[in-house]
Amino acid sequence: MIDPRTVVNPAQARALLDAVPKVGRKRGPRLKALFACIYYAALRPEEAADLRLRNCTLPETGWGLIVLENARPQGIKRWTDSGQTHESRSLKHRANKETREIPIPPVLVAMLGEHIAEYGTAKDGRIFSTGTGGTYSSSAHSYVWQEARKLALTPAQVASSLAARPYDLRHAAVSLWLNAGVPAPEVAKRAGHSVDVLLRVYAKCMDGQQEQINGKINDALDT
Repeated sequence: MIDPRTVVNPAQARALLDAVPKVGRKRGPRLKALFACIYYAALRPEEAADLRLRNCTLPETGWGLIVLENARPQGIKRWTDSGQTHESRSLKHRANKETREIPIPPVLVAMLGEHIAEYGTAKDGRIFSTGTGGTYSSSAHSYVWQEARKLALTPAQVASSLAARPYDLRHAAVSLWLNAGVPAPEVAKRAGHSVDVLLRVYAKCMDGQQEQINGKINDALDT
Protein backbone atom coordinates (compact mmCIF):
# COMPACT_ATOMS: atom_id res chain seq x y z
CA MET A 1 0.00 0.00 0.00
CA ILE A 2 1.30 3.46 -0.94
CA ASP A 3 2.21 5.84 1.88
CA PRO A 4 0.40 9.16 1.20
CA ARG A 5 3.33 11.01 2.78
CA THR A 6 5.43 10.20 -0.31
CA VAL A 7 2.94 11.74 -2.75
CA VAL A 8 3.59 15.25 -4.05
CA ASN A 9 0.88 17.64 -5.18
CA PRO A 10 0.97 19.16 -8.70
CA ALA A 11 2.73 22.35 -7.57
CA GLN A 12 5.44 20.35 -5.80
CA ALA A 13 5.84 18.08 -8.82
CA ARG A 14 6.31 21.07 -11.12
CA ALA A 15 8.87 22.59 -8.76
CA LEU A 16 10.83 19.34 -8.65
CA LEU A 17 10.81 18.97 -12.44
CA ASP A 18 11.93 22.58 -12.84
CA ALA A 19 14.82 21.91 -10.45
CA VAL A 20 16.11 18.82 -12.28
CA PRO A 21 17.87 20.70 -15.15
CA LYS A 22 19.79 22.75 -12.57
CA VAL A 23 21.60 19.62 -11.35
CA GLY A 24 24.95 19.12 -13.05
CA ARG A 25 25.98 20.24 -16.51
CA LYS A 26 24.55 17.35 -18.53
CA ARG A 27 22.67 14.80 -16.46
CA GLY A 28 19.96 17.05 -15.07
CA PRO A 29 18.98 18.66 -18.37
CA ARG A 30 18.90 15.26 -20.11
CA LEU A 31 16.74 13.68 -17.39
CA LYS A 32 14.01 16.30 -16.90
CA ALA A 33 11.71 14.91 -19.60
CA LEU A 34 12.29 11.34 -18.38
CA PHE A 35 11.14 12.28 -14.89
CA ALA A 36 8.23 14.17 -16.48
CA CYS A 37 7.15 10.94 -18.19
CA ILE A 38 7.04 9.25 -14.79
CA TYR A 39 4.80 12.01 -13.42
CA TYR A 40 2.57 13.00 -16.34
CA ALA A 41 2.19 9.51 -17.90
CA ALA A 42 2.75 7.34 -14.80
CA LEU A 43 5.52 5.43 -16.55
CA ARG A 44 7.76 3.20 -14.51
CA PRO A 45 11.38 4.46 -14.71
CA GLU A 46 12.42 1.40 -16.72
CA GLU A 47 9.56 2.07 -19.16
CA ALA A 48 10.66 5.67 -19.66
CA ALA A 49 14.23 4.46 -20.22
CA ASP A 50 13.14 2.37 -23.21
CA LEU A 51 10.71 4.93 -24.68
CA ARG A 52 11.38 5.43 -28.38
CA LEU A 53 10.38 8.07 -30.88
CA ARG A 54 8.13 5.58 -32.71
CA ASN A 55 6.18 5.09 -29.46
CA CYS A 56 5.14 8.75 -29.30
CA THR A 57 2.50 10.80 -31.07
CA LEU A 58 3.38 14.44 -30.36
CA PRO A 59 0.94 16.86 -32.04
CA GLU A 60 1.59 20.59 -32.18
CA THR A 61 -1.45 21.23 -29.98
CA GLY A 62 -3.57 19.16 -27.63
CA TRP A 63 -3.03 15.77 -26.10
CA GLY A 64 -0.58 13.22 -27.43
CA LEU A 65 -0.18 9.48 -27.04
CA ILE A 66 2.47 7.03 -25.86
CA VAL A 67 2.20 3.41 -26.96
CA LEU A 68 4.60 1.50 -24.74
CA GLU A 69 6.22 -1.61 -26.16
CA ASN A 70 9.06 -2.50 -23.80
CA ALA A 71 10.86 -1.60 -20.59
CA ARG A 72 14.59 -1.31 -19.93
CA PRO A 73 15.28 -2.48 -16.37
CA GLN A 74 18.74 -2.38 -14.90
CA GLY A 75 20.17 -5.82 -14.18
CA ILE A 76 23.50 -7.55 -13.73
CA LYS A 77 25.52 -8.13 -16.90
CA ARG A 78 25.93 -11.85 -16.40
CA TRP A 79 22.17 -12.23 -15.97
CA THR A 80 21.18 -10.56 -19.26
CA ASP A 81 21.10 -12.14 -22.73
CA SER A 82 23.14 -9.33 -24.25
CA GLY A 83 25.73 -9.06 -21.48
CA GLN A 84 24.74 -5.41 -21.02
CA THR A 85 23.61 -3.81 -17.76
CA HIS A 86 20.38 -2.60 -19.39
CA GLU A 87 18.34 -4.76 -21.75
CA SER A 88 14.99 -4.19 -23.46
CA ARG A 89 12.29 -6.50 -22.13
CA SER A 90 8.52 -6.92 -22.35
CA LEU A 91 6.35 -4.74 -20.13
CA LYS A 92 5.72 -5.73 -16.52
CA HIS A 93 2.57 -7.86 -16.12
CA ARG A 94 2.25 -8.01 -19.91
CA ALA A 95 2.74 -10.81 -22.43
CA ASN A 96 5.57 -10.52 -24.94
CA LYS A 97 4.82 -7.86 -27.60
CA GLU A 98 1.75 -6.63 -25.70
CA THR A 99 1.57 -2.82 -25.60
CA ARG A 100 0.02 -0.19 -23.31
CA GLU A 101 -1.50 3.09 -24.47
CA ILE A 102 -1.25 6.23 -22.35
CA PRO A 103 -2.74 9.56 -23.48
CA ILE A 104 -0.37 12.35 -22.43
CA PRO A 105 -1.24 15.98 -21.61
CA PRO A 106 0.03 18.93 -23.67
CA VAL A 107 2.65 19.84 -21.04
CA LEU A 108 4.38 16.49 -21.53
CA VAL A 109 3.98 16.64 -25.30
CA ALA A 110 5.86 19.94 -25.23
CA MET A 111 8.61 18.64 -22.93
CA LEU A 112 9.23 15.60 -25.10
CA GLY A 113 9.31 17.75 -28.24
CA GLU A 114 11.83 20.12 -26.67
CA HIS A 115 13.98 17.24 -25.45
CA ILE A 116 14.08 15.59 -28.88
CA ALA A 117 14.85 18.90 -30.57
CA GLU A 118 17.76 19.48 -28.17
CA TYR A 119 19.25 15.98 -27.88
CA GLY A 120 17.85 13.93 -30.75
CA THR A 121 17.58 10.19 -30.14
CA ALA A 122 19.95 7.27 -29.66
CA LYS A 123 20.76 5.10 -32.69
CA ASP A 124 18.03 2.63 -31.70
CA GLY A 125 15.45 5.41 -31.39
CA ARG A 126 15.48 5.74 -27.61
CA ILE A 127 14.54 9.23 -26.51
CA PHE A 128 16.52 9.16 -23.27
CA SER A 129 20.21 8.30 -23.37
CA THR A 130 23.58 9.51 -22.22
CA GLY A 131 25.69 11.66 -24.51
CA THR A 132 27.29 8.49 -25.89
CA GLY A 133 23.99 6.68 -26.43
CA GLY A 134 24.04 4.62 -23.24
CA THR A 135 21.41 4.33 -20.52
CA TYR A 136 21.61 6.28 -17.28
CA SER A 137 21.94 3.99 -14.26
CA SER A 138 19.49 3.98 -11.39
CA SER A 139 22.21 5.55 -9.23
CA ALA A 140 22.50 8.45 -11.71
CA HIS A 141 18.72 8.94 -11.59
CA SER A 142 18.81 8.87 -7.80
CA TYR A 143 21.66 11.37 -7.52
CA VAL A 144 19.97 13.91 -9.80
CA TRP A 145 16.66 13.44 -8.02
CA GLN A 146 18.07 13.93 -4.54
CA GLU A 147 19.86 17.11 -5.61
CA ALA A 148 16.64 18.40 -7.22
CA ARG A 149 14.76 17.72 -3.97
CA LYS A 150 17.27 19.92 -2.12
CA LEU A 151 16.61 22.73 -4.58
CA ALA A 152 12.82 22.46 -4.75
CA LEU A 153 11.72 21.40 -1.26
CA THR A 154 12.06 22.84 2.24
CA PRO A 155 14.66 21.30 4.57
CA ALA A 156 11.87 19.58 6.51
CA GLN A 157 10.45 18.12 3.31
CA VAL A 158 13.89 16.97 2.16
CA ALA A 159 14.30 15.12 5.46
CA SER A 160 10.87 13.51 5.04
CA SER A 161 9.71 10.72 2.74
CA LEU A 162 8.03 13.20 0.35
CA ALA A 163 8.99 12.19 -3.22
CA ALA A 164 11.97 10.33 -1.79
CA ARG A 165 12.48 8.40 -5.05
CA PRO A 166 11.78 9.20 -8.70
CA TYR A 167 9.29 6.31 -8.63
CA ASP A 168 7.16 8.33 -6.21
CA LEU A 169 6.25 10.57 -9.15
CA ARG A 170 4.35 7.60 -10.59
CA HIS A 171 2.46 7.20 -7.31
CA ALA A 172 1.64 10.91 -7.41
CA ALA A 173 0.31 10.58 -10.97
CA VAL A 174 -1.95 7.63 -10.23
CA SER A 175 -3.21 9.24 -7.02
CA LEU A 176 -3.98 12.45 -8.92
CA TRP A 177 -5.95 10.59 -11.58
CA LEU A 178 -7.99 8.69 -9.01
CA ASN A 179 -8.75 11.79 -6.96
CA ALA A 180 -9.71 13.66 -10.13
CA GLY A 181 -12.49 11.12 -10.61
CA VAL A 182 -11.01 9.14 -13.48
CA PRO A 183 -12.70 5.70 -13.37
CA ALA A 184 -10.50 3.04 -11.76
CA PRO A 185 -10.54 0.73 -14.84
CA GLU A 186 -9.16 3.55 -17.01
CA VAL A 187 -6.50 4.48 -14.44
CA ALA A 188 -5.51 0.82 -14.16
CA LYS A 189 -5.23 0.50 -17.94
CA ARG A 190 -3.02 3.57 -18.25
CA ALA A 191 -0.83 2.64 -15.27
CA GLY A 192 -0.43 -1.02 -16.20
CA HIS A 193 -2.19 -2.42 -13.12
CA SER A 194 -5.18 -4.66 -12.55
CA VAL A 195 -8.12 -2.80 -11.00
CA ASP A 196 -7.89 -4.98 -7.89
CA VAL A 197 -4.21 -4.17 -7.34
CA LEU A 198 -4.77 -0.50 -8.14
CA LEU A 199 -7.49 -0.02 -5.52
CA ARG A 200 -5.65 -2.04 -2.91
CA VAL A 201 -2.32 -0.26 -3.40
CA TYR A 202 -3.73 3.27 -3.62
CA ALA A 203 -6.55 3.00 -1.08
CA LYS A 204 -4.93 5.44 1.36
CA CYS A 205 -4.23 8.02 -1.36
CA MET A 206 -7.83 8.44 -2.50
CA ASP A 207 -8.64 11.50 -0.38
CA GLY A 208 -12.00 13.23 -0.60
CA GLN A 209 -13.63 10.53 -2.69
CA GLN A 210 -16.37 9.66 -0.20
CA GLU A 211 -17.97 13.12 -0.26
CA GLN A 212 -17.74 13.23 -4.05
CA ILE A 213 -19.28 9.76 -4.41
CA ASN A 214 -22.05 10.55 -1.92
CA GLY A 215 -22.90 13.66 -3.94
CA LYS A 216 -23.16 11.62 -7.13
CA ILE A 217 -25.45 9.12 -5.41
CA ASN A 218 -27.65 11.97 -4.12
CA ASP A 219 -27.87 13.43 -7.63
CA ALA A 220 -28.89 10.04 -8.99
CA LEU A 221 -31.56 9.57 -6.30
CA ASP A 222 -33.03 12.99 -7.02
CA THR A 223 -33.52 12.32 -10.75
